[in-house]
Amino acid sequence: MSNNRSGIFIGGLMLGTAIGTLVGLLVAPRTGRETRKLIKKSANAIPELAEDISTSVQIQADRLSSSTLDNWEETVDRLREAIAVGIDATQRESQSFHKQNTVDISSTPDDTDSLTEKLERSKMP
Repeated sequence: MSNNRSGIFIGGLMLGTAIGTLVGLLVAPRTGRETRKLIKKSANAIPELAEDISTSVQIQADRLSSSTLDNWEETVDRLREAIAVGIDATQRESQSFHKQNTVDISSTPDDTDSLTEKLERSKMP
């Protein structure tokens, strides 16, 4: 059913195009010879137009590529800085934790209850 509908649509589209072209040629304010010259000039201009469009697209692609590369490099630099800061903070926290545990462990034997409590608290999240 869908194939039939698309076939009807394409047939109607082609018929409409043919009728539109015929009416346009009949109603045109120029003679056939003038219209053919105009069409020929337009057809001759197409390669130049295509080249101009191609050049413009290439320039825009180069700009986009350069901009993307610059943004990528900035992002990588910021990421490296963030990782370095994170590593430094982790090392400081680890050293602080080790110092705290060393002080707790070297407490006097009289403080065994408080030492046990501190160790249990450090294990809790």
